[in-house]
Amino acid sequence: MRTALISMLLAGALAAPALAQQGVETFEGTIVGAKGQPIGKLAIRSGENATLLRITIGPGGLTPGWHGSHFHQVGDCSDAGQFQLSKGHVNHENAKHGLLSPDGPDEGDLPNLFANADGSVNAEVSSEGIVLSGEQGLKDADGSALVIHANEDDHVSQPIGNAGGRVACAVIK
Repeated sequence: MRTALISMLLAGALAAPALAQQGVETFEGTIVGAKGQPIGKLAIRSGENATLLRITIGPGGLTPGWHGSHFHQVGDCSDAGQFQLSKGHVNHENAKHGLLSPDGPDEGDLPNLFANADGSVNAEVSSEGIVLSGEQGLKDADGSALVIHANEDDHVSQPIGNAGGRVACAVIK
């Protein structure tokens, strides 16, 4: 068991430099819930063609069912329970909201997440419209945030797809 753990740690340590050599940038952050407590982890891998998010939330982290998720403009989750300091969606092109909108999507739009009966989430989603670094990247001067909403995003309605209140947030800086 101890040898397996050491092997996994070494594999992870060796993977980061390999990814950097391939032009892949990584980021890891904490997802906080409505009371400001850590409920999960966000891992991002960003390359030339896509950005991948791995979202892991522990049991009790969210209510069971579908939840909208978006990238927001500012990396500030300090107003727990509201998460309004993260501002609106990342949207450099002034597109309409919604993955299914004929005038969208905006850069902040992401697929919905599904929370299991125990409130846990294990998901990997991708976005081709955003990068981690650079002038219009997630890690710009004021950072950005991953915001998870109370309800499912219908991917069409303006401005946030009827996704409801903000229930979880992760700072990306």
